[in-house]
Amino acid sequence: MRDRGVRASSSVAGAIRLPGEPCDLVTVPARQGMEAVDILRLREGVGQVLHDGPCDTLGFLVPPGTAAAWDLPGSACTQTFQPGPRPLAEPPVSGTGWLVPPEGAQLRTTEPARLRAALGEAARTIEAVDRCR
Repeated sequence: MRDRGVRASSSVAGAIRLPGEPCDLVTVPARQGMEAVDILRLREGVGQVLHDGPCDTLGFLVPPGTAAAWDLPGSACTQTFQPGPRPLAEPPVSGTGWLVPPEGAQLRTTEPARLRAALGEAARTIEAVDRCR
């Protein structure tokens, strides 16, 4: 994985995201999510990404309203962050930390169609690697 901005962090000083901005969250298995982060960073750009270590998942912040139409197998999309005051140092989902923190993100949120494409490519890459083992 590339170094710049892709690290676990709970510090979000100088964040792009403003308090109270709504977003949805696409959750995927960590292995697939890590591949997708790399793909997005090399191409269109990646938004903020959360890591839930105990659950071995990654969560991509996506624009509000994405959850209503998200239907990619192996993932889930939920509305997670309602407008209202919230400290910037706190990720929008409790119990998580930043993999791509606001100050390291190329975008505030990841565009859903680009995320879907990156997740598909990541799944195919993982499948090919697993066949070679």
